[in-house]
Amino acid sequence: MKKHHMLTALLFLGVAAASYAAEAQANWDEHCAKCHGADGKGETKMGKKLHIKDFTVADVQAAFTDEQAVKAMKEGITDKSGKTTMKAIEGLSDDEMKALVPLVRAFKK
Repeated sequence: MKKHHMLTALLFLGVAAASYAAEAQANWDEHCAKCHGADGKGETKMGKKLHIKDFTVADVQAAFTDEQAVKAMKEGITDKSGKTTMKAIEGLSDDEMKALVPLVRAFKK
């Protein structure tokens, strides 16, 4: 009987994780892909214009922490002259923003 409960719990966690990942992907598609691209390379029209870094490059990934990524999503990014280069993401909770970080990390090759 205990084995059955454990399998049920694992199945539930797997479904919950898949749902969470799907939600993060939907949020990426809606809020991030226009500039960063579906693949994280930043090779979109807007990405090229803003000189967005390629998230598939290990050195780019190493240049920021998970906390810095969430902060950038929450507050946006400005360049040295104060010009906004990335707007803050509006309409996402802290948890939804945190869920985007593993998706971004998965782009690294």
